[in-house]
Amino acid sequence: MFTGIVKETGIIKESKSLNGGGLETKITCSFASTCHIDESIAINGACHTVTAFDNETFTVQSIEETLRKTTLGSLMVGDEVNLERSLTLQTGIEGHMVQGHVDTVGEISVMEKEETGWLITIQFSKEFENMIVGRGSITVEGISLTIAREEGTEFTIAIIPYTWEHTNLKNKKVGDKVNLEFDIIGKYVVKYLASIGRDSL
Repeated sequence: MFTGIVKETGIIKESKSLNGGGLETKITCSFASTCHIDESIAINGACHTVTAFDNETFTVQSIEETLRKTTLGSLMVGDEVNLERSLTLQTGIEGHMVQGHVDTVGEISVMEKEETGWLITIQFSKEFENMIVGRGSITVEGISLTIAREEGTEFTIAIIPYTWEHTNLKNKKVGDKVNLEFDIIGKYVVKYLASIGRDSL
């Protein structure tokens, strides 16, 4: 479990295909030496398990299902990624409850610089339209954010300068793909209401 508060960005050092279509990725970061095998780390919002580490890097493996549902398969050596270690009992929930289970990939359609921040508009598949609530929470690239406005299959988020500078959003451009995870409470509500509707037919 995570909170969507990115503590650090890492750099992809190595990436290689695994037998069967998976991917093994080695990431450089400052906390690598304190990792442990089987630790959960969210990479651009997708939860991964540490399979190896040293003083400078940690290694994870992505299976085919993860690559299908996220942008991780398109990452290249040198790319910057958002990192968050899993929530502990001593950690405050500063963002919102995030599973690290990416629901879908969205596409940036508009990036607008304002006086004190940035507005980013993201398009997504219509099948997830009922997951979006204005002023509700959403995770974009592993970052807990608030939906500023919504319209059809697009939503807009407002980015403060600190988040811009300390995440990989500063490297994004219009047309780039981003990982999206919708609010878990909203997903349960939608499924429950759908089940009531089916039972009443």
